[in-house]
Amino acid sequence: MVQTNGTNFLDSQSALEELKNYSSRDGLSATDLMDSKLHGGLTYNDFLILPGFIDFPANVVSLESKFTKKIKLHAPFVSSPMDTVTETEMAVNMALLGGIGVIHHNCSVEDQAEMVRKVKKYENGFITDPVVLSPNHTVKDVRQIKENQGFSGIPITDTGKLHGKLVGIVSSRDIQFHGTDSTPLSEVMTKEVVTGKEGITLEEANQMLRQSKKGKLPVVDKDGNLRALLSRSDLMKNLHFPNASKDPETKQLLVSAAIGTRPDDRERLRKLVDAGLDVVILDSSQGNSVFQLEMVKWIKQEFKKLEVIAGNVVTREQAANLIAAGADGLRIGMGSGAACITQEVMACGRPQATAVFNVSQFASKFGVPCIADGGISSIGDAVKALAMGASTAMMGRILAATSESPGQTVVRDGIRLKAYRGMGSLAAMDHRSSASADNAGLARYFSEGDKVRVAQGVSGLVAEKGSLREFLPYFIAGLQHSMQDIGVRSLDILRENVANDVIRFELRSSAALREGDVHGFYSYEKKLY
Repeated sequence: MVQTNGTNFLDSQSALEELKNYSSRDGLSATDLMDSKLHGGLTYNDFLILPGFIDFPANVVSLESKFTKKIKLHAPFVSSPMDTVTETEMAVNMALLGGIGVIHHNCSVEDQAEMVRKVKKYENGFITDPVVLSPNHTVKDVRQIKENQGFSGIPITDTGKLHGKLVGIVSSRDIQFHGTDSTPLSEVMTKEVVTGKEGITLEEANQMLRQSKKGKLPVVDKDGNLRALLSRSDLMKNLHFPNASKDPETKQLLVSAAIGTRPDDRERLRKLVDAGLDVVILDSSQGNSVFQLEMVKWIKQEFKKLEVIAGNVVTREQAANLIAAGADGLRIGMGSGAACITQEVMACGRPQATAVFNVSQFASKFGVPCIADGGISSIGDAVKALAMGASTAMMGRILAATSESPGQTVVRDGIRLKAYRGMGSLAAMDHRSSASADNAGLARYFSEGDKVRVAQGVSGLVAEKGSLREFLPYFIAGLQHSMQDIGVRSLDILRENVANDVIRFELRSSAALREGDVHGFYSYEKKLY
């Protein structure tokens, strides 16, 4: 004991020893936190992770995590199989940045297989599905593309489509001072075009762009037909992606795709596998069905090397059936997505943090990785999902806002917006004929035979965030910094320390929520990256 101003205090050198007098570490264990009998079901906003000890820089944190039993990702992020989120461009860029994209199935099997094929055949820097116009299009068409998509270097072919004969190219310089919108492009396009031959390497293309001082390099076959396009700005960004998700044998990018559980989905899967599919996700809002169990068993018997992710589930009982059937991964979430109203309409589902904890804890006993699907609106939500046991976090709304999503772009009051809708929305259900086997919106919610449709999702607009190549690195860096605050060097250690009660948590009151948000400002700007 030491005495200061007549008061006795413990010797400061004994502070660490004093901690041993407490029966447990500060805060709650994950098990105590997720005790539904005491606290009910919890969402990510209902709790915080207590900080640990920092003895390493954030950039050394490993975010490697399993997507399935056999496939690991360098970044634990997955884009959702929604028709306003993941098609070719999203899937390519998610894989380049270390995650993976799941291509939606609200389209024909031919279209979905072609998207898978494009991802597998992608070479860094080559734009394999560029915007193409014909000589009969007008200056107005180019200006609209520039306004909506942000670029104007557009190749012109005789058919106005990829694989047509290249006849010119239109850049912003060609139309900058042109006053007549109705002028056909045949009158303003540059007809002497510097091109690369099919099979050109990235290094050779870079050299040609440097020598020609051009911004775009069309790639043509021996007959002069357009096969691809290279952009100087994209080329420089594409040169090095050391954490890209690739097949270790073929070095091709990894890609996943979703299917339903109907008989004709078996033929769809055959074509997807022929296109090079790495992982199939069985897409259902309620995965604990005889249809999905039979599909999992059939796939594991028919395609020995194909990884299968089943779901969605929110309880141990649901998970057990799918694990026993042979699932290589599980997708967790029911009604927690931004565009989902299943919990409201169907009174069925579970708060997401509680669902992720309970299912992941059970699935880990069998070595089955889990995807936290829904409720991810910030880096903090992703951190909590991973702390609750998920191996990866699936995102929809926040990726729909990036320029790589297929959602239509509109401009209102000077703000660029992108369309986003839940797959249970009436808009998604009406995307294709209700009699069509290609409608994922109907199949996902077992609604194909319904005379009256019951929406389980909404459609709307989200503010565009810019490129995924800026947004996802921000998410990755943020996750590394969070791991640093928690005091763990990897996601494996995070999950291990949660399981061993080393990492602790705290519930949040409504007042604590307000305290943890921005407060006291007259006005402020919340710019995150």
